[in-house]
Amino acid sequence: MLHDDVLQEIPAGRIDGLRIGNAQDEEAKTGVTVLLFDQGARVGADVSGGGPASRETPLADPLTADNPVNAIVLSGGSAYGLAAGDGVMRYLEERGVGFDTGFAKVPLVCQSCIYDLGLGRADVRPDARMGYDACLDAENNNLFCGSKGAGTGASVGKLYGMARAMKSGLGVYAVQTGNLKMAAVVVVNALGDIVDPACGQRIAGLRTEDGSGFADTCREMYKISRKTDLFTGNTTIGVIVTNGKFSKAEMGKIASMTRCAYARCIYPVGTMADGDTIYAASCGEVEADLNMAGTLAAEVMEQAILKAVRTAQEEI
Repeated sequence: MLHDDVLQEIPAGRIDGLRIGNAQDEEAKTGVTVLLFDQGARVGADVSGGGPASRETPLADPLTADNPVNAIVLSGGSAYGLAAGDGVMRYLEERGVGFDTGFAKVPLVCQSCIYDLGLGRADVRPDARMGYDACLDAENNNLFCGSKGAGTGASVGKLYGMARAMKSGLGVYAVQTGNLKMAAVVVVNALGDIVDPACGQRIAGLRTEDGSGFADTCREMYKISRKTDLFTGNTTIGVIVTNGKFSKAEMGKIASMTRCAYARCIYPVGTMADGDTIYAASCGEVEADLNMAGTLAAEVMEQAILKAVRTAQEEI
């Protein structure tokens, strides 16, 4: 971790008002990760990929009503996985959580999905039951990384399909500086390769044809002179959570600054074959500088991306 002389690594569960849970189908290689905000959160978002699968993302637009978001869901299953949000809605409704419309409390739940149908079983996707189970798991605040939750079927380096890709997963990382806490949760399922920006070393991605080492996705792309369908099942989706006191518009700016982490670690990134999305949520009242917070968010997200890949590789 860079700047560890001024930043202290902490468990993400030490951010008050945040609970994280996972549910997965190990055989089908798909799953759900849910972030629950006990007192709600002010949420912004940045969508840089060309093919997002999402639910209620406009709630993070500063032009929409400034109502607190109750949960953010990350899942596998491509657009089919959006069904997991129904289970999260039911869990919250049963506990009286949601926006009071006068006739019913409607939980506000944002969600984004990765495409993981090419690994495991394509006919099994996250559903309402799995979303509900992830919420139950959040009661224990189990902060696992690797092939867990929405990262169960994640992979990277897919320019030439799954045969030359590598396993990736879910990454969670958090730090504290003074009273400010910042956490990143990310599912790394990129078309491109993953590079450690501290040393420039490629740590996962497209493999050579004989499997003996890494190929270079960007270099291989530059060889393709004709229009090519690069859709092979991608998207990196992540969430920044802070106890800093920021408005919804400011959280949108923090989300956009966090995108720098994607650019530093993933080559290429944000293509039309990706649905790259970052949410940023504020669930605290600690006064902090916006520029510092956005810079820190990108650094924390870097570490979460690297952790997602490294922990998944260790499991193979």
